[in-house]
Amino acid sequence: MNVLVTGGAGFIGSHIVDKLINEGLDVVVVDNLSTGKLENLNDKAKFYNLDITSEQLSNIFEKEKIDVVIHQAAQTDVQKSLQDPVYDSKVNINGTVNLLECCRKYNVRKVIYASSAAVYGKPNYLPIDEKHPIQPMSFYGISKFTPESYLKIYKELYGLDYTILRYSNIYGPRQDSKGEGGVIAIFIDKLLNEQIPIIFGDGEQTRDFLYVEDVAEANFQAIFKGDGEVLNISTNTRISINQLYTELTKILQLDFKPVYREARPGDILHSSLNNKKAIQTLNWQPKYTFSEGLLKTVSYYKSIM
Repeated sequence: MNVLVTGGAGFIGSHIVDKLINEGLDVVVVDNLSTGKLENLNDKAKFYNLDITSEQLSNIFEKEKIDVVIHQAAQTDVQKSLQDPVYDSKVNINGTVNLLECCRKYNVRKVIYASSAAVYGKPNYLPIDEKHPIQPMSFYGISKFTPESYLKIYKELYGLDYTILRYSNIYGPRQDSKGEGGVIAIFIDKLLNEQIPIIFGDGEQTRDFLYVEDVAEANFQAIFKGDGEVLNISTNTRISINQLYTELTKILQLDFKPVYREARPGDILHSSLNNKKAIQTLNWQPKYTFSEGLLKTVSYYKSIM
């Protein structure tokens, strides 16, 4: 089976590529390296340095005879989406439509699409299930949800199958600590460099943190299961930023106190995604506890210092 992974040199995408190759699949990667890194890329994958908005994308489909697409490539910075909504929509919406047109023309069987908890916006209730209203609070949330609608119509009109995976807060090795990098990568980078991390608000805000290898497993299972489904990929638990910080300082055996700053406007206080549907549909569940994931993540960042 030939699987194309867009964004396969990125944080999450590269872990998916590793999983697929370990399972014996043939993997093609398309990544423009705007945030992805060549050192993340599995050397058994066939690599094309290309943007998903490029007209040349169809050449890859024609040449490689793709069966399944796992679509991870995206503009993922919420603040950037607010500063430059045209660029955000060009990558996340237009880029996805360009990809879907290639899938249609070259008879791809299925697309697995990386969506986001950002589509839900401020929670009406917790944990958030897939029936929760769609009420994004940023252009990023809009640009991640819009392709979901395209996927549903492509299935109705052309028989292109899909599984939509809405991710919670993903962390793990290879995550960039710069820019809109995840809070865990940012904290580890600061602490290892003996700098004081900043916590916005009182630190009691909670998130649903999921280890990246569990995400890779969910994408692999979605190749064979979950046709036409929308699934939350998450732990169904809540960890506060203060709990996270305490756990990290214990692992690193440090006694740094964080600096607390005023809460950022628009930040959601509490978030967790109900993962029961994914567990039932994909025969999948998170393998790593929060402590285990943090240990593996810290070990990785220490190894690259």
